[in-house]
Amino acid sequence: MTKNAVLQFMQKTADNTDLQLKLESLLGCGDGDISSSVNLDPEESLALSQRAPKVIELAASMGYRFSNNDLLTVIDAFNRQQSGTLSDQEFSALLGINTEERVRPAVRNNFKRLANYLSKTYLGVNLV
Repeated sequence: MTKNAVLQFMQKTADNTDLQLKLESLLGCGDGDISSSVNLDPEESLALSQRAPKVIELAASMGYRFSNNDLLTVIDAFNRQQSGTLSDQEFSALLGINTEERVRPAVRNNFKRLANYLSKTYLGVNLV
């Protein structure tokens, strides 16, 4: 299942700061943590869609193989779950995962995410 490879790649960004920096540089926005619908910012989502071939290339270099369509499907599912238009059950069914097999909520480091976002948005500086 290649959607599963997309999810594994995205979840890898929760703990891998090197990957986060590469993604942040590649996308030109966000903090590189795209591990869950909680952590996927709207700007990151748009950039992922626009730069999908480069993201797929980066993922392939790390052993994660998936198609452009699979990446876009997962991004759309994350966005729809975040907006509340997709239930947890529908989300799981769309991505082909068990409802018990939850995508990591990754709520830790929210203060760091907020500080990073505010500093970049309002001050134009990077605190990291």
